[in-house]
Amino acid sequence: MSEEEKTEVGGIAADRLRSLIERIERLEEEKKAISSDIRDIFAEAKSAGFDVKIMRAVIKLRKMNAADRDEQEFLLDTYKKALDI
Repeated sequence: MSEEEKTEVGGIAADRLRSLIERIERLEEEKKAISSDIRDIFAEAKSAGFDVKIMRAVIKLRKMNAADRDEQEFLLDTYKKALDI
């Protein structure tokens, strides 16, 4: 059995697949650690008196481009007027 045959299983390059899976697993662990850090920062913000729900909304708005943000605000105002809010 050649070296190439050892690394292929059912037509799949096993070493390449293993490498990709291990990279994804490492990134998932990093993502978990980062998510924990973000939760800690929100807890810190809450204990400092900030409204975490509003902070999340601000972060979402900051990710949007100006045109999308303006459109969303216009639609929100329109809906509020339609519902007498």
